[in-house]
Amino acid sequence: ASFTIALRTVDNVTVVIKLRPGVLVGCQIRVKNFFRSELKIKPGDNVTFTFTCSTPEKYFIMEIQKNIDCVSGPCPFGDVHLYPLGLPRLNRTFVWDVKASTKAGLELKFSTPWLRQIEPGETCPDFVSYNINSCIDKATVNIGTFCRNGSVSRVKLLGGVIMSLHLPWNSPLTTSGFNIANRASIKRLCIIESILKGESSVTLMSPNYPLGFPEDELMTWQFVIPSSMRASVFFHNYSLSNCERKEERVEYYIPGSLSNPEVFKLSDSQPANIPGSFNLSLQGCDQDAQNPGILRLLFQVVVQHPQVDENVTHLVDLSKELNMTVTIHFEGWPSRIPVMSEPICLICKDPRTCDRVLTLVSGAIYKISFLCKDLSRLRITAEKGISCVDLRWCQRKIFYLLVPKAITQLPIQLHKFIWKLLAPDLINIEITSPSLKLQQHVPEQRCNTSYSYSIVGATPETELNVGVFCPGGSVEKIQMRNNVTISLKTFGKRFLNESKHQDLQMSFVPHIKDECSFTVSPDPKAKVYLQTPNWPYGLPPYVSISWYVVVPKKQVARLGFSKDRMGIACETGRAYVNIKEETAGAEETVRREDEPLPESRNMYHDFWVNVSNCKPVDKTQLTLQFRVTLADKQIDLGVILAVLAGAGVLAAIGLTVCCVKKKKKKSQNPMVGVYNANVNTQVPGKQGLFTKGRKNNESHVYAVIDDAMVYGHLLKESNGSVSPEVDVYRPFDGPIGSLPPSPPPLSSRKDIKRSSNTEEPPPLTDTDHDTYTFAHQKSGQSEDIGDTSEKNNGDTSTSLLENKEQDGLVE
Repeated sequence: ASFTIALRTVDNVTVVIKLRPGVLVGCQIRVKNFFRSELKIKPGDNVTFTFTCSTPEKYFIMEIQKNIDCVSGPCPFGDVHLYPLGLPRLNRTFVWDVKASTKAGLELKFSTPWLRQIEPGETCPDFVSYNINSCIDKATVNIGTFCRNGSVSRVKLLGGVIMSLHLPWNSPLTTSGFNIANRASIKRLCIIESILKGESSVTLMSPNYPLGFPEDELMTWQFVIPSSMRASVFFHNYSLSNCERKEERVEYYIPGSLSNPEVFKLSDSQPANIPGSFNLSLQGCDQDAQNPGILRLLFQVVVQHPQVDENVTHLVDLSKELNMTVTIHFEGWPSRIPVMSEPICLICKDPRTCDRVLTLVSGAIYKISFLCKDLSRLRITAEKGISCVDLRWCQRKIFYLLVPKAITQLPIQLHKFIWKLLAPDLINIEITSPSLKLQQHVPEQRCNTSYSYSIVGATPETELNVGVFCPGGSVEKIQMRNNVTISLKTFGKRFLNESKHQDLQMSFVPHIKDECSFTVSPDPKAKVYLQTPNWPYGLPPYVSISWYVVVPKKQVARLGFSKDRMGIACETGRAYVNIKEETAGAEETVRREDEPLPESRNMYHDFWVNVSNCKPVDKTQLTLQFRVTLADKQIDLGVILAVLAGAGVLAAIGLTVCCVKKKKKKSQNPMVGVYNANVNTQVPGKQGLFTKGRKNNESHVYAVIDDAMVYGHLLKESNGSVSPEVDVYRPFDGPIGSLPPSPPPLSSRKDIKRSSNTEEPPPLTDTDHDTYTFAHQKSGQSEDIGDTSEKNNGDTSTSLLENKEQDGLVE
């Protein structure tokens, strides 16, 4: 197809067709018999041409420039047309270069749907864009780039203007969408008018953005807003130049204000809740010639309906709090930056000081209000510091880790409350939950409460993430070294009700040897799952963690690990798992990282589980999880039978004693007692059975020796009789201890015995013996001595009672 472009001289229009930048020559322009890659048609020319390809829009672009002189002659004011007609379908740019005196002003008025300013590099959805440049003398200032469908209705300029309209090759647009009018001098660089109807927002930039605003210049934005609406201004990005004279600032002219113009620094919080229309002006300064810097501004104006509770204020009393901050913010702050088109929620300290984020500090009382349709989009994050200054005062005080009522009474959901606990040297932190206790959040036992605690310890070397805990578990106490951060995080509205029952406390306690220690009282009705800190990334090197598990007297605890081995290899040192019951003579089970972990076992007393890490080799981490289950102690059938048999034996012995007493009256033969060397004189460790020390009583002296009971026949040999040895008591002159002799303990804390046997330890065997001799007792002093033989458990010699019966038979 051929195209003909005829330009009139009086129109002062020039058309240039040229190759698109960066495109190789794959198509040419044919004019008569000549081929070329660029064609320029001047005013008064009439040119017919064709393209050598069927898709010239892929290779060529077109510029149509019209020069308008308003200095030497009258300006053609009115609607601006797209001329000439019948142009080929190429990406094209219309340029109107209007020259005017700086004593006069030009106004570009746009037809609906008006314009929307965009940042440099941004493209319009329909690829139709306007670019406005102001020309003052020989300087050109880029006012901005705009798309269609916005709120910018007029742009007033001082001096000349270069207006550009960019259209894609397939755009159906046939009108320019604006007209030019003459106005008196505006005495500033430009005025941009924005009309905002209903709830909406507009984003605008200073001229030359992101480059610098011209030195010592002044410009104004006019916002036309219904008086029934409320407007708020937010500066999202700005920078300041280096001023020699004057000061960069913004000025607000607000109808009805008693302090017009209101002057603000760019760093100030800008006015909010403005009723109706207002003007905003940006004033530059005289810059330093050596280091001018850059003045630039990107801001947003948000228009909202007045809120129903606009005049409702909420009292936040932080006057009695110490070291606490409360931040009210939008959801996702600070990592998420809300889109500027997103409906906005404002928090106001006073009717004109509002922002998306408001921080309150302790020691003051605030009256705040909200400009927000949906308060569920707001959150509260608070932080409180607790430190120990005077050690003597710290160790006597309990700190309650509760969310203050000043926060819970606000109609905003608490997102997080953080306690930062700072402990001095050689002092540790103890966290307790006396009534609710804590449950550790593990895959097998997840928290389903409305809030949880994340506990992190900060040592000088590393950070120890103890874990996530929620109320309603078995962990009574957690002791940690160095500083601790506790973060309470909420989930849903249930927290308002459940927060009334919080009981988390902390105190400063003396130094502990482990980095972390837990005290656990398992729930009799459920399994308790516990795991090492820093899950699943593994314990830091050389860290030691302990759990003290309380076992009720009438119950037994079943301890089991979730895997067979630790699953690490040590580069330096050794990793250990230690298990020890808190009872006399209990064995301590120890496993290294290269050994299997203990199998599931029953624990009959309170016990310790300790995990100590080494420095693992790369790609191996120490992570352990174990479970504790309580059950009632079961009485063994054998024990029941033994008890019944023992009762029968006691009854038989009692009957026999009666018979012996009757026989004793008839027999007055002299007898001697034989000392049983196998008798242990004391149950090991039972000090309370002796009210006096052995030095102070006569428990080692046989107080009653019946000379009428003769046991001489026990010494008879098979080939004859031997007279019994009779002597008097010889007192012991050596040192006598406060306790009877007892066997040494099988193990101690210092000497660890490694054992894989899960059976009960064998009974203790006595090894100490005392030697006694006996004297004859005078007649008539023999009373009820038969019971002494019953306490001789495991005796292999003949009892006194049996000797008496045999003696009676001899009679």
